[in-house]
Amino acid sequence: MIIAIDGPAASGKGTLAQRIAGHFGYVWLDTGLLYRAVARDVLAAGADLENEAEGARAAAALDAASLGDPALRSTAIGEAASVVAKHPSVRAALLDFQRNFARTPPGAVLDGRDIGTVICPDADVKIFVMADVEVRARRRFEEYVRRGENVTFEEVLDVIRQRDARDASRSAAPLQQAPDAVLLDTTEMDIEAAFEAALAIVSYVTTRRSAPR
Repeated sequence: MIIAIDGPAASGKGTLAQRIAGHFGYVWLDTGLLYRAVARDVLAAGADLENEAEGARAAAALDAASLGDPALRSTAIGEAASVVAKHPSVRAALLDFQRNFARTPPGAVLDGRDIGTVICPDADVKIFVMADVEVRARRRFEEYVRRGENVTFEEVLDVIRQRDARDASRSAAPLQQAPDAVLLDTTEMDIEAAFEAALAIVSYVTTRRSAPR
């Protein structure tokens, strides 16, 4: 079983993916961490984030054991990740890692921006999580405040808008809803309501797929 959860920054897709994986006993991968780790390694090497060859080199050498690095959750690394993520060769270098992970038995939940369209186009369930940009910015701002980061809401909102624009306009695997993905708008939902709605989608899709034709 493969469950693909896509959506823009701070839409709640990561929290939902983790909860869904735990509910079903599946493994979970926040694919955004892969790009954050690549960005971290490019910066650590003193290279330019716009240098595609450096990004591809870092992606090819990525150590999966380093994905637990707390530094990957910082605002700066998040911004840097969206720069390296636009490079086609970086995305290509990480493709096999993600697809191999998706085949982990008995099932896997992957969240990102191109899971249902590029990484796992044949996923059993696809959910596209969305929320209004100001709601997403508020969620991310509160997350940063809890971690003690010194940012303003306006700064976070500006960053979210820039990331949305970059993610939607890049030539390699732009952010978009797969034709067969179910839209889940979490603007008016807390995490519990969103989780219940996501479980209902999984149940509906899997039941429909298994029904005799």
